[in-house]
Amino acid sequence: MALATRQGANAPHINLYSDTQTLPTPNMRRAMAEAPVGDEQSFADPSVNALCERVAALLGQEAAVFLPSGTMCNEIAIRVHCRPGDEVIAEASCHILNFEGGGPAALSGVQIAPLPGERGIYTAEQAEAAIRPDHRYAPRSALLEVENTANMGGGTVWPLQAVRAVTDIARAHGLATHLDGARLPNAVVASGTSADEYGACFDSVWIDLSKGLGCPVGAVLAGSSAFIDEAWRWKQRMGGAMRQAGILAAAGLHALDRHWDRLAEDHANAALLAGALAQIDGFSVEPCETNILFFDVGGTGRSAAEIASRAGEAGLRVGAMGPTRMRAVTHLDVSRSDCEEAARILAEAAA
Repeated sequence: MALATRQGANAPHINLYSDTQTLPTPNMRRAMAEAPVGDEQSFADPSVNALCERVAALLGQEAAVFLPSGTMCNEIAIRVHCRPGDEVIAEASCHILNFEGGGPAALSGVQIAPLPGERGIYTAEQAEAAIRPDHRYAPRSALLEVENTANMGGGTVWPLQAVRAVTDIARAHGLATHLDGARLPNAVVASGTSADEYGACFDSVWIDLSKGLGCPVGAVLAGSSAFIDEAWRWKQRMGGAMRQAGILAAAGLHALDRHWDRLAEDHANAALLAGALAQIDGFSVEPCETNILFFDVGGTGRSAAEIASRAGEAGLRVGAMGPTRMRAVTHLDVSRSDCEEAARILAEAAA
C-alpha cells in the first residue's frame, strides 16, 4: 500500500527534526519589534544588559555575555579555560567533539579525551582515571565538560549528585569545569533541580535560547566577572559585537518569562510519542526523559534514511541519526495531536 500523502498547499507540517526548528511566536515578534536597543559593545543596549544580568543570576554566576550561538559559547569557554596542547575531558557523544566542526582543535589547539558514558553520563571514577599525570610528556588535563541534557544520550538528565561528583574530582585536581547547558532548561524542568544548583558546580555555563525556549537566535554564556571579561575578548576576536542586539535579546527575555515552564508540555508529548512508537512492529524505543526521543527501526527491514524520506513525503520531518537509529524532538510548535499523527505516519512509512 502506498504511503498516504498530505494534500493541499496549506496542509500542516510536523517538524520533529530538532527543537532548533521553532519559530518565534507572534508575541515574541512583538516584543522584539518594541525592544529598547543601543550599542551592545559599549554595554549601552538595555535589553542585552537585562538578559545577561537575568541569566547570570539564574545560573548563579557573576556575569554573562550574549552570543549568537551555543557552539560559540562552548568554543569561547574552551579557549578561555585552556591553552594549546591541553586536553578536555568529556563524554564520547558530546556536542563539542561531534558537532562543532573540530572547533576545539582548530580554534584552541586542544584535544578531547572522550569517556564512554551511559546515555551521555560518565562517572567520577571515569573522570579521575582520565586525568593525566602532571608530566611534560603528557597533555595537560585542563577542563572537564558536562552536557546537560545529553543530546545523543537521548535527552538524558544529569542528576545533581552525579554532576557534583565529577566536578568535585575536577576541582580536586585543579581542572576548570564547563557546562554545555544547551538544554539545561529541560533538565531543570524535568528534574526539579534549580538552574543555579547546577550552575554552582561549574566555572562556566550557558543556556541556549533557540532550542526549547523558541527564540530565533542566541545563547548566553555565564561565569565569573574575570571569565566573562576574557570571553568578551574572544568574542571580539571571533567576530565582534552584535551592536543593536536588543532586538534578539528581547526574544530571550520573553522566552524566560513565558516558555520555560511550558517545557513540561514538550516532555509529556515526547513520552506520548514514545509510547505510540513502542507499539509499532520493528521499532525499538529508547528511554525518554525530556523532549528528545531516539528509536531504532532495524526490525522493520528498512533503513532510518528510507523511513525518514517516506515520512517526509507525508509531511513529517524526523532525523535519521545512523543506519537504523532515528531521533524525534518535541518543541513548542508540536502539539499532542501532532505527535499522535507523527506516530501514524511513521507506522505507515515502516509498513
